[in-house]
Amino acid sequence: MSAEFFPEVITIIHTEYMSRALSLARNGLRMTSPNPMVGCVIVKDGRIIGSGWHKKYGNPHAEIEAINDAHSRGENVRGSAVYVTLEPCSHYGKTPPCANRLVAEGVSHVIIAMRDPNPKVNGKGIDILREGGVKVTELDGEIQQSAKFLNRGFIFVHKYGRPFVSLKAAMSLDGRMNLANGSSKWITGVEARTEAHRMRAENDAVLVGVGTVLSDDPELTVRFVDGVNPLRVVLDSRLRTPPSAKVIGHDGKCLIITSEGADRQQKKALEDSGATVAEVSSRGGHVDIESALKYLAGRGILTLMVEGGPEVLSAFLRERLADYVRLFISSAKIFGEGSGLDVGLGFGDVGEAFTLTGIKTRILGGDIITEGRLSCSPDL
Repeated sequence: MSAEFFPEVITIIHTEYMSRALSLARNGLRMTSPNPMVGCVIVKDGRIIGSGWHKKYGNPHAEIEAINDAHSRGENVRGSAVYVTLEPCSHYGKTPPCANRLVAEGVSHVIIAMRDPNPKVNGKGIDILREGGVKVTELDGEIQQSAKFLNRGFIFVHKYGRPFVSLKAAMSLDGRMNLANGSSKWITGVEARTEAHRMRAENDAVLVGVGTVLSDDPELTVRFVDGVNPLRVVLDSRLRTPPSAKVIGHDGKCLIITSEGADRQQKKALEDSGATVAEVSSRGGHVDIESALKYLAGRGILTLMVEGGPEVLSAFLRERLADYVRLFISSAKIFGEGSGLDVGLGFGDVGEAFTLTGIKTRILGGDIITEGRLSCSPDL
């Protein structure tokens, strides 16, 4: 009897092949921005005849990679089912539209995990497929949510005009992020610090405030693990970053965001040292965070990790511009005094407080990592 009489069988088959496509999509991490990560699997007669993923911005999209893979194996994709993690594009950009190519190749069925939030595409790729006689199935549930979370930054830029923002904080067992004298280095052990570097490698940009630059002189590069250095961003309302600061480096990947009307001489000194200086609007004497995020989105930044210190992390929470949080908690250190996440929201009831969903807790060495999605974050 045909599987069409058993919807649960169809669901299992779709989940299996789409899970494979999602795994392929993840291979494009940090290589495709400002494009999304996309994976594709082509199935015919119950077997995979082609697969691929979007490998790099400007390169062929996942569907084309999969079609080329099938052709290289001597396979004909006509009549096949195509599993793709994102709605096939319908417009000319760096590459021709994939929806038209799928119609031309004669595929019979396209299964997508989520629609493209880009207004240039949203639903238009599906329309092209259906008008071309191709059956289209849109998945929902857990598979759809996995696809959305994979491309959360791409969704946020198109829906909200800003990157998806993760906060990363290291603190003592009693919730302090530094000592009373301001010292904050090495709160956690080497295992947790290595994990923090892996997180840097997963984001398009990392951000700190100028206070962290002045007190710790961090590099904000990826070390201890393999990965590409993210763009290093400093919020510096009055351009106090020294031209000799390590964060500037020698790779042209340091951006200092300051207030409009910045000191011309200091700006030139920083630019001469290799940094890019951008001026955005200010509010209350400080860089307006929302304006800074909008600027970053315009530069193609999809995901941003904010590393601190306490003042900057608290500001993102206070402005409700944080979407995810990762807390590294030392199980062996109690500071007694020092700064923590002094958000300053003044909740009047426990029920009003921020909460986390999808919570994950791990132990790394002598430290505890808790992470989850913040309740103040808008929907994907």
